Amino acid sequence: MSSDPWGRVDEAGTVYVRTAEGEKIAGSWQAGSPEEALAYFERKYEGLVVEIGLLERRLESTDLSTKDAMTAIEHLREQVDAHHAVGDLDALSKRLDTLTANVEQRREQRKAQKAQQSEEARRRKEELVAEAEELAQSEQWRAAGDRLRALVESWKGLPRLDRRTDDALWHRFSHARSTFSKRRKAHFAQLDAQREEARQRKERLVAEAEALSDSRDWGPTAAKYRELMQEWKAAGRAQREHEEDLWQRFRGAQDVFFQARSAAFAERDAEQRENLTRKEELVAEAEKLLPVTDHKAARAAFRGINERWDAIGHVPRDAKAKIEGRLHAVERAIEDAEEAEWRRSNPEARARAAGLTGQLQDAVDKLRAQVEKARSAGNEAKAQKLEKELAGRQELLDQALKGLQEFGG
Repeated sequence: MSSDPWGRVDEAGTVYVRTAEGEKIAGSWQAGSPEEALAYFERKYEGLVVEIGLLERRLESTDLSTKDAMTAIEHLREQVDAHHAVGDLDALSKRLDTLTANVEQRREQRKAQKAQQSEEARRRKEELVAEAEELAQSEQWRAAGDRLRALVESWKGLPRLDRRTDDALWHRFSHARSTFSKRRKAHFAQLDAQREEARQRKERLVAEAEALSDSRDWGPTAAKYRELMQEWKAAGRAQREHEEDLWQRFRGAQDVFFQARSAAFAERDAEQRENLTRKEELVAEAEKLLPVTDHKAARAAFRGINERWDAIGHVPRDAKAKIEGRLHAVERAIEDAEEAEWRRSNPEARARAAGLTGQLQDAVDKLRAQVEKARSAGNEAKAQKLEKELAGRQELLDQALKGLQEFGG
């Protein structure tokens, strides 16, 4: 069993509410926990609180009729008396009693208010006339037109004044509306002329677009279509009954051209992909020449591969650098082998290498003798310094000897 200050739920699921007259059955609950049952009936109570609060505010801030007010109070009182909620129902009954007393008081007040209605109606109609005269000069055609129609409805909802006053105010009101209507009519006549001019411009643009639709000069024609689109946007809107048809023709002409271009590009792309496959086969054939052992045979084979390569044609742009880079790598390897062979067979280069080797050998022999001499003289510091210089010259000599071997020496 669950309970709160204003109600409880027994083991059978019956929900009770506490009142000044004792507990009353609010309802039963079988769908969930007792806490959920209390929460459900508490929400119903909160709903009554909200409805009564709304009615109180309506009575304070609106001209709710006595009849409607009493009907609403009785409807709420029936709900409170039915006890189908958990909360302080006695407090709600007192609030309804207060509302009833207020409505009775309001009934008396309205008798006095009727005397003021005529004056209020006159003041309100003067306000409507003043606003209509201001709107008569507006260029916010839709908003001002809607507002003037709303003012007419407001006028119809007001009681008539004495004939002389009412007719004078209505004449001013009607004149303001007529002034606005004449100005709006002139504006839209001018707008129609502009739309007719736009229609004629767009007719010319459509004719030009349709004339270009069969072009196969892809680049310049695509650029021309972009120019036509800019002109279309700058032309303004034609009449509604023409705008959509003109646009469909304009777009249709572009679609014919761009679909043909797409088909041509697709065919070109397929051919280039096939070219790429063939060039990949040639690159694989060229790469089999590596490492280069016979540069003359490799050069001859590469020349044949290169001739077949040039005959194939273009490949996709995004694959060009990679596939050509592989072929160039093979060509560079052949060139390196040719250059190495030239260096080996160049007598001048061999003579220079041999001369350098001899000079380094003389220097090493001389330093070695100086080291021995310094050490024999007991000058160890000088001997160590000369040994460091000897080590450097020996390293250069070793490199020179290695280079000389490449010449077959």
